[in-house]
Amino acid sequence: MPILEFYNETREKFPEITEKADREHILFWEELDPEYAYSWFESLAKAVNGEMNKEVTPDKYIELFIYLSSKFNIGNNEVRNCIDVAFTENLFWQITSDKAKPFWEAMPNILKELYVNFHHKSPL
Repeated sequence: MPILEFYNETREKFPEITEKADREHILFWEELDPEYAYSWFESLAKAVNGEMNKEVTPDKYIELFIYLSSKFNIGNNEVRNCIDVAFTENLFWQITSDKAKPFWEAMPNILKELYVNFHHKSPL
């Protein structure tokens, strides 16, 4: 699956968090452009971080996490790298452990492994 197809599919499947990610993306990049699809996944992580900060329950993001872990497992190197570097590495940025805990517990193991492999620790 090409990165652009992954980007479009993710946006279509998760419209509520997409709206929040779009706002994050526009703040930094000033526009939405599929050319920046890879960077949009960093904005998606920032949007999820925003939800953690608001202490939203992770229930509505479990499907997103399962979807991303599934795409990581079956994706080509470009998709796998996008999930690993653009999304997972940016999760939990400046999130206190008490706010991170419910989301960490809801994440599939593969995403946890990616996070720990990069940061050498959990966010808790």
